[in-house]
Amino acid sequence: MEYILEPWPWYISGPCIAIVMFILLYFGRTFGMSSNLRTLCAIGGAGKKVDFFKFDWKAQRWNLVVVLGAIVGGFIAHNFLSNPIDIDLSQQTVLDLNALGFNDTGKSLLPPELFSWENVLSIKGLLILTIGGFLVGFGTRYAGGCTSGHAITGLSSLQLPSLVAVVGFFIGGLIMIHLIYPILF
Repeated sequence: MEYILEPWPWYISGPCIAIVMFILLYFGRTFGMSSNLRTLCAIGGAGKKVDFFKFDWKAQRWNLVVVLGAIVGGFIAHNFLSNPIDIDLSQQTVLDLNALGFNDTGKSLLPPELFSWENVLSIKGLLILTIGGFLVGFGTRYAGGCTSGHAITGLSSLQLPSLVAVVGFFIGGLIMIHLIYPILF
């Protein structure tokens, strides 16, 4: 049981991901979470109003199992397999986060300065969630898929657009954390 509680090394987790990708490619499937949002909207009847949602969603039902697995797996991991130790961060990172107002840096993956109900339900929190959600949704459709779809499926099948998208994700992340994040917090 101790082996499950510890982070898995790359030489175990990497081949596990590769095996899943080989199986998906063999069966002509792709992996990604954002396509499930389109499927859920189509199931809900959005195809009656918007042509983008008019497609055979029944052919994508298998991918909804991925969403269910992520939800159930996250619940199991958090409630039964979490190892309640401090997060090992570099001293410089701790100092930088303390300067931004994060007090108990490294004590939680979800710092209360961002994720407490008080902060989430504030005007600033709601604006960040709404605008951020719109930008992520728009960006996902504009890029033709999400980070998991491009980085795992697209790169493993040697798709050049996925390489461009993944490079764009990293550049966008760097711009966000170095330029925009200090303005917001």
